[in-house]
Amino acid sequence: MKFYVENEHLMNHQKGKPISHCSPWTSPPLNPTFSYSSELQHLLVGKQLLIDDIPLLVETIHDHYQNGYVSYRKGIVHKPTMMCNRCGNKHLFYSFHCARCDQVCTYCRACIMMGRVSECTPLISWNGPTIPHSESTSFLAWKGTLSPAQQLAASEVVSAIHHNEELLVWAVCGAGKTEVLFEGIHTALQEGKRVCIATPRTDVVLELVPRLQQAFPHANAIGLYGGSPDRHVYSPLVLTTTHQLFRFYQAFDVIIVDEVDAFPYSADETLQYAVQQAKKPHATTIYLTATPNEKWQQDVKAKKRKTVRIPARYHRHPIPVPSLCWCGNWQKSLKKGRLPVPFKQWLQKRITEVTPCFIFIPRIDVLNQVVALIREMGVSVDGVHAADEHRKEKVEQFRKGELSVLVTTTILERGVTVPRIDVAILGAEDRIFTESALVQIAGRVGRSAEYPTGESTFFHYGKTNEMLKARAHIITMNVEAKKRGLIDG
Repeated sequence: MKFYVENEHLMNHQKGKPISHCSPWTSPPLNPTFSYSSELQHLLVGKQLLIDDIPLLVETIHDHYQNGYVSYRKGIVHKPTMMCNRCGNKHLFYSFHCARCDQVCTYCRACIMMGRVSECTPLISWNGPTIPHSESTSFLAWKGTLSPAQQLAASEVVSAIHHNEELLVWAVCGAGKTEVLFEGIHTALQEGKRVCIATPRTDVVLELVPRLQQAFPHANAIGLYGGSPDRHVYSPLVLTTTHQLFRFYQAFDVIIVDEVDAFPYSADETLQYAVQQAKKPHATTIYLTATPNEKWQQDVKAKKRKTVRIPARYHRHPIPVPSLCWCGNWQKSLKKGRLPVPFKQWLQKRITEVTPCFIFIPRIDVLNQVVALIREMGVSVDGVHAADEHRKEKVEQFRKGELSVLVTTTILERGVTVPRIDVAILGAEDRIFTESALVQIAGRVGRSAEYPTGESTFFHYGKTNEMLKARAHIITMNVEAKKRGLIDG
């Protein structure tokens, strides 16, 4: 198959055209006398983009290719089985008659949401000079202090960055994982390294960006997610969803994967491939989680994975242990237009005590029902889910106290911190509530030093092993923290 790209008349639906007379897969040597485009450099450094992603003329891009400043890589390769070079997919493909190359062409269905990669599509990267970082020696403006457990973990992070190692930071919810990273990020930036913090969820990116910008005011930290205004901005400190890593190629000296156990990252091999591809060949990889999967826990016990554990929260109070409360057939109650009695009593107590609360439900189809029934109690309440265009605004309303109750799916099980709340799950027996999800949800409670206590309650129509394992997980961490003298009392 010949190598084609779209020309500048694509919008007029004209066919693409061949763009090279030399080999399209081997970049010509770098021409040091060529006057390269700084705009193209900033767009492409550490990236692999489609022609549609680059707001410059094809001729400009190809001039840089001919002078060795841009490289073209095949989007789909056969080695010997078919594979997408961008996402690593080896199974989800579709063939069609392509108007661009005028042949039967195969494209990748796994990463189609990031733009179509087909057999005649090049992935375009930068081969020229990199962008120098600021030489500031005062990147870190944060003046807080770390607990002994945090400081131990922070030192391990710095060591991993110095030695380009892989490290797992296993820390309970509310341990202050973000602050544990600060010293390591500062060290990396001082050494001229480029740092990425990747997380499976947009909400977490939105939560972390202002914190990182405040802690590192001279690093120009940016956040990348679907629709992000910083999509074409270069920065030495990048916070991104794991999906956006499909656009990066050998970009980062340090990559930190937050909530490594979270969906969809934990279940999607293409996202895990994207992380590996976004790293430079000899990069540091740091994984953060409160709930590593069973395989990783076994590796930790067998000392097959370098790990540092933080079993206590930074404020030295134990994690509140969740309560399990049988509430009968809650779905039948909702169909009859009423909330289950034990759940309603729990909620009424919070209303009386003016305690804000998160309520988690297993499915979107019952969210509106629950919101409507709570609203009948005279409570300021709203609901959010993954497809909610206004979820950012609603979460902000909840933080400001404009909402007393926020009903949500598991989309908010991680990353969202509200200082003084209680948490309930209605339908905790649903299979979506795994041990990991339950630990994370319970971990929303008691996170701040001002309000280190609180209650989390799992309302159910039958106990599950996942509930019991989640409760045991939290108790075990509290016991370890007490043995190590990391909690008071």
